[in-house]
Amino acid sequence: MTAHVCLFIIAFVIFFGGSESEIVESDLYRLTRTFSSHTSHVWSVRFSPNGKYLFSGSVDSTVKIWNTETETLERTLKQPAGITYIAVSPDGKYIATAAYDGIVRLSKISEAVLVREFTGHNGTVWSLDFSPDGKKIASCGEDATIKLWDVQSGRLIKTMSGHTRNVWDVKFSPDGTTIASGSFDNTVKIWNVVDGKQTHDLRDHSEAIVALAFSPNGKILASTSDDKTIKLWNTGNWSLMNTFEVSRHVQAADFSPDGKRLITGGRDQTTFGEFLQNFFGDSETNKGVSMWLWDVSTGKLLQTFSEHTNDVNDVAFSPDGKWIASGSSDRTVKLWRLSDTDHK
Repeated sequence: MTAHVCLFIIAFVIFFGGSESEIVESDLYRLTRTFSSHTSHVWSVRFSPNGKYLFSGSVDSTVKIWNTETETLERTLKQPAGITYIAVSPDGKYIATAAYDGIVRLSKISEAVLVREFTGHNGTVWSLDFSPDGKKIASCGEDATIKLWDVQSGRLIKTMSGHTRNVWDVKFSPDGTTIASGSFDNTVKIWNVVDGKQTHDLRDHSEAIVALAFSPNGKILASTSDDKTIKLWNTGNWSLMNTFEVSRHVQAADFSPDGKRLITGGRDQTTFGEFLQNFFGDSETNKGVSMWLWDVSTGKLLQTFSEHTNDVNDVAFSPDGKWIASGSSDRTVKLWRLSDTDHK
């Protein structure tokens, strides 16, 4: 047997022979629709505040606006550069996009037209978020900074520096007084919005922090990391409350509207499986677990999801908690509906 044949057999066994991930098939949420109009990786998904629309942003430089009631594509918003993240204003009238060209763009949803550009980042903007009152946008990126912008004027209010590497995610607290940022420097930093000063530095992760999410009541911050953990922090004193472990890098998170559940998304294969997937392409016969649904209070894993054929880059609950949306590197957006059975 030649070395090439042996290598192929080993690769085949690892790639097709098991996911090394706990599987929970509770069927709490069931796949109802797959949207396939994007031509490249889908990096971000968000629902409108009224739940009528679902927005997806992609490396293909478009935002797709889907009608969740008719499950159809209503319009496409074309952008000048590949999109890394999207956020919808609290009033549902505007969408902000982060992009590889380092520019934050604000567009009016109803007319699908560009309203304003925010320039100042040096390198890719990885994430952004609207303040709860819709008057500010926080953005972060490759230049290791967090920038705070005035939505109405486009003015840069302040720049927050302290991270030493890429800042991958930024989130406002529900009361608008605090900003949390997660970075490739393995830290989560907490900032005061009024003066821009850092108030806390959370260092319990051992690898890059990729996603953050505040619970709706603001009492918990979830952080996901390449160290294959999801950590929950008590925002009252910023102590570590709990750690959920999985066998994958975790790169997306969102709380349910009642704060009782947490959906997370990430890589669908082990490290070697990812290598083979990049070499051989997505496999319909080897769908690994790429999403996990958790009970926040107990840490129990409620459901795993294995329908995507590549990594899940973002997840989002609908405002009523009846739907979950997921965006993936397999170029699709999937919509999951809460089953009719009462699982409270």
